[in-house]
Amino acid sequence: MSDTTSESPETWLEQHGSALYRFAMLRLRDANKAEEVVQDTLVAALQAHARFNGGASVRTWLIGILKHKIMDQFRHEAREAPLESPDLVSADNDLFADEDFFDANGSWREKVSDWGNPEDSLARSQLIAILQRCLDALPERLGRLFMLREVMEESTETICQEMEISPTNVWTMLYRARMGLRQCLDQNGAGRARN
Repeated sequence: MSDTTSESPETWLEQHGSALYRFAMLRLRDANKAEEVVQDTLVAALQAHARFNGGASVRTWLIGILKHKIMDQFRHEAREAPLESPDLVSADNDLFADEDFFDANGSWREKVSDWGNPEDSLARSQLIAILQRCLDALPERLGRLFMLREVMEESTETICQEMEISPTNVWTMLYRARMGLRQCLDQNGAGRARN
């Protein structure tokens, strides 16, 4: 990593553009939106460059700005998107019924996959591609909620405000997103069955 004092704004795109794009793409799941928020991030960083005190690396500072730009994108989409059915937690709309995964005793019907060390797994580009496909396969709101909670580590309160849902819906939707991702990752060979 370059020293924060030796980096000039002219080198930011070359040195950090790919990392910023990957960060945005994983969260937004749309190449055009990812490019747009990266551009907005670099413009905002140029405008704020004089106030950057070097307390963190340039990349950390840029990613901090990028996180805000991604949240702005989510807010914009929430305002523009048509409202979905409010009965997200109804039994009629159940995407992943408990009986599909658990027996009468509450144990897993199938052996749970061992995903190994998550940091090692995420480093593999093949797993990242599978994860991206699985996230893309989730309904848009479930994917967005998963990204906000698990990747961006937003609070339940923030998610409720951003997505205009109740805390109960957050946890129900998060459960469904996790179960959908687990099933998709297992089907695509991203885990090894435990013995």
